[in-house]
Amino acid sequence: MICKTLKTSLILFFLLSFSSLSLMAQDVESGKTTFRALCKSCHNEDMKAAMTGPALGGVQERWESQEDLYAWIRNNQALVASGNAKAIEISKWDASAMTVFPELTDPEIENVLAYIKEKNDGTYAPPGGVVTGLPVGVAAEDSSNLMYYLIFGILGILALILARIISNLKFLSDSKENPEGTIERKTFFDTLTSKNVIGFAIFALVVIGGYTTVNNAIALNRQQGYEPTQPINFSHKTHAGLNQIDCQYCHDGARRSKHSVIPATNTCMNCHLAIKKGSVHGTAELTKIYVSAGYDPRGKGEYIEDYENLSQEEIAEIYKGWIEEQYLAANEDLTELDQEGERVVKDQWNGIVKSLTNDLKPKLQGPIEWVRIHNLPDHVYFNHAQHVTVGKIACQTCHGQVQEMEVVKQHAPLSMGWCINCHRETEVKFADNPYYESYAKYHDEIKAGTKTGVTVEDIGGLECQKCHY
Repeated sequence: MICKTLKTSLILFFLLSFSSLSLMAQDVESGKTTFRALCKSCHNEDMKAAMTGPALGGVQERWESQEDLYAWIRNNQALVASGNAKAIEISKWDASAMTVFPELTDPEIENVLAYIKEKNDGTYAPPGGVVTGLPVGVAAEDSSNLMYYLIFGILGILALILARIISNLKFLSDSKENPEGTIERKTFFDTLTSKNVIGFAIFALVVIGGYTTVNNAIALNRQQGYEPTQPINFSHKTHAGLNQIDCQYCHDGARRSKHSVIPATNTCMNCHLAIKKGSVHGTAELTKIYVSAGYDPRGKGEYIEDYENLSQEEIAEIYKGWIEEQYLAANEDLTELDQEGERVVKDQWNGIVKSLTNDLKPKLQGPIEWVRIHNLPDHVYFNHAQHVTVGKIACQTCHGQVQEMEVVKQHAPLSMGWCINCHRETEVKFADNPYYESYAKYHDEIKAGTKTGVTVEDIGGLECQKCHY
């Protein structure tokens, strides 16, 4: 009887310990999940740079009253209407009001704030980054897995200890009940191979295997953070950032079609007929554009006649001559190429050939084969024009701060959950938008004050056939 009671108590202790450890481990991770679902579309996840909304690093310190901060998160408009000075100050950040989250509980808000603090302090590294306190090279995702492995390891050891204790207690109990009999004490190996331990091991393997399988299935073909090397070292930071070229100048399909389109070489030539030397790479990258398009940057600067039929040797003679001219122009004391100049010409030409040719495209002439970064599954319908022209969504909402990227990478997960959360939270811009004039009911409710805004969900943005037709 004592043995059974103790066994039950130990099992309960084991389960409670497991639950407590799981909850402790999930606080910041839960905050991360909530942040990415509700906040990331407007706030930069590095917590230091502003986006649509201000940087959130140090947000708790900026509010004197934590109660007011929680009230702001749940319903910022109500706090502004109450005359709260801090709320009024923050509301001036952007003309569009922050989304309200009345359903968030105190623990959920605390988890998000904990994630913001850790991210801002550098104790929570982004995917591929380094976690404070861990050896260099241990990534955030790896550290999270390491924590779970450690917990499972501790629980496994605890299970073995408990099994051994129960075995010894049973031996003592049996010895008391049958003092004359010969009762053999079970060895540690017997404990390891007992039905209970084997059953627990199978259960643990099923749980871990199921978790891993589902996790990998969900992440299948996800490319968040994907940053491939492109055939040309094109800097969005220089073009969209420094020179403030509008995204839709190059990706002009975004405003009028399903696809944003990869700009053709003639779009590049609109500027680079005049700008023939790059601020960072000189002639090395721009010459690739000229070779692709068949433009001769020397002399009058004209497109080469019958360029499609020229051999690689004939093309090399033209563009090596151009690179040589530029090198001599930069080194006025030289009248002919020195050893360094010969190396520059050779390296640049080899780089051009490597970038513009491959096994399937042996010729230099023709389109530049850019590496696609953002790619939705074939069964998903997405229309850029619907979001950019009708919805008036900024490119940075989905693609991140492209104007700050030297090499573009996939900013958002582009998962179904990410899209659905955006549709639930994003308010449709009804004002002065003729596309939405047919929604008379919502216009009347907004005028009457019974509705503060209309989300994409309200106008059918969560209907399956909208994206899966």
